[in-house]
Amino acid sequence: MDLELRHLKVVRAIADAGSLTRAATALGLAQSALSAQLKRIERALGGPLFVRDRGGARPTPLGELVLDRARVVLPAMRQLEEDAKRLAGAWQAAPRFRLGGTHGMLLGALVDHLSAAHPTAPVSTYTSWSQEDVAAQVVDGRLDFALTGVCSDALPPESDRLEWRTVACDPVFVLLPADHPHAGEPELELGKLAEERWTSTPGDGCFGDCFAAACAQSGFTPGPLFETDTSSCVHLVQVGRAVGLCRATFPPTPGVVTVPLAGTPLSWRHVLGHDPAGPAAGAAPAVLASARQAHREAAARNPSYARWLASDAPHRRGR
Repeated sequence: MDLELRHLKVVRAIADAGSLTRAATALGLAQSALSAQLKRIERALGGPLFVRDRGGARPTPLGELVLDRARVVLPAMRQLEEDAKRLAGAWQAAPRFRLGGTHGMLLGALVDHLSAAHPTAPVSTYTSWSQEDVAAQVVDGRLDFALTGVCSDALPPESDRLEWRTVACDPVFVLLPADHPHAGEPELELGKLAEERWTSTPGDGCFGDCFAAACAQSGFTPGPLFETDTSSCVHLVQVGRAVGLCRATFPPTPGVVTVPLAGTPLSWRHVLGHDPAGPAAGAAPAVLASARQAHREAAARNPSYARWLASDAPHRRGR
């Protein structure tokens, strides 16, 4: 049995009452139930905590040690609960949304939705190429929510400390110049682009490795990579310097087209993370709903994605 706060409360109640009988009455328990619980606690701690005789119950040296620790731990936990409730209450009374995200247009759409739903609430954003950086800032309490993405079923960062929910999962499309020989195809085999140069946004996730693996399965090693910001990636594609990879929700842009990859070798899962013990945790379901609505609107604005969704491609990939 692992020692818990309720066990410390039992030990303290017995010490304060001076007997099991009076402690049982104070706790609203039968004396036999309290006695059985004390025995389990003593077994867990390795020895008797009280000497019991006609005079009542007196702490043993081990009992005194446990009581000393309990007198520190119990008030500290009570203070923690009160502080957490006060902070959560303050957030509910005056909500604010501190959002972190990696590159992508979904973050801006989420800001728009939250601003419409909470017109008096401050909304701020922090962007970084690093998923680890954004997640760490949520863990540290400097951000309330992280909106990022991972390949397929990969775990988001800080998964042991943050609660992550899936916003949506998109296929990855290829971004081509509008005059590219394959620009008009309904879907494209990745191997047909074996001789192209590629451009992509940077990041510290596994997407680069997943892309390399998909190319290897298609029988080629990708050529040199231009790693730069989104606007520069689009420019390089527009002028025919490179082709790129993009989420299927990439908005219509002059001079470029998005084309689905046959068999959907790559996918991107948008995820929203928060600290389940943080003051903004209560708002997480509403923020998630806003992010999902923003994604649905983005998907509807991309004709190639709408055609892909209407085709049998989602069924062929087990979507």
